[in-house]
Amino acid sequence: MGLLSNRVDRDSLKPGDHIYSWRSAYIYAHHGIYVGDDKVIHFTRRGQEVGTGTVLDLLLVSSGPTQSYVPCDSCIPPQEGHGVVSSCLNCFLGGGILYRFEYAVSPALFLAKARGGTCTLAVSDEAEAVVYRANYLLSNGFGCYNIFKNNCEDFAIYCKTGLLILNQSTMGQSGQAVSIIGGPLAAVIATPLTLITTNIYGMAAIAVGVYCVSRYAADVGMRNDVVKVSAEDLTKRLAIGALQVIDQPSL
Repeated sequence: MGLLSNRVDRDSLKPGDHIYSWRSAYIYAHHGIYVGDDKVIHFTRRGQEVGTGTVLDLLLVSSGPTQSYVPCDSCIPPQEGHGVVSSCLNCFLGGGILYRFEYAVSPALFLAKARGGTCTLAVSDEAEAVVYRANYLLSNGFGCYNIFKNNCEDFAIYCKTGLLILNQSTMGQSGQAVSIIGGPLAAVIATPLTLITTNIYGMAAIAVGVYCVSRYAADVGMRNDVVKVSAEDLTKRLAIGALQVIDQPSL
């Protein structure tokens, strides 16, 4: 792993690793926790890797794996009421390339990776705790899937750190979601600042600067609205409605 790519070989995987694979056209990446024995636990929207329940799914589904993969007999489908599943590594990758998410990166490296969803400033817990959380949530769920507030990357980051954003009215922990929102937002915020310069390179630099600052401030390792929550406490909060994520309605 390095500045340009987090690509890794299968032989280097260890239980507790947060892995991901980009889908066609690099529109989004699917994330999960490798738990050993060629198994990956990951969060889906009722068995689908990604979705909003809206017409946007036409775009997202078109960026899925280029080949059709039927889950093998060793893969565990989602239980009724939640979308946490267990898949073999082949089915998880769906023909894509394997990457490992990085933790405790330096601010310089974090900002150098312009695309969100590949690393975080937050520190990972020990592998045993990571695998335990993933297995516990496989049996008990992770709430409703929400592409912006509670997606597969949020699931993997929670398993790795135990950190949870309790204010669900704000953006979740996902670097991908922050990038999706942060790009257009940076352009809007930077517009008044372009009055400082009419040079196209200066305007681009301002927009990039605003984007980088928004990504840095939104990272789970920098936010002040996160708390350490056990997997048991998390599921209790979900059960009584103390922690609520609203699923997107279908159109």
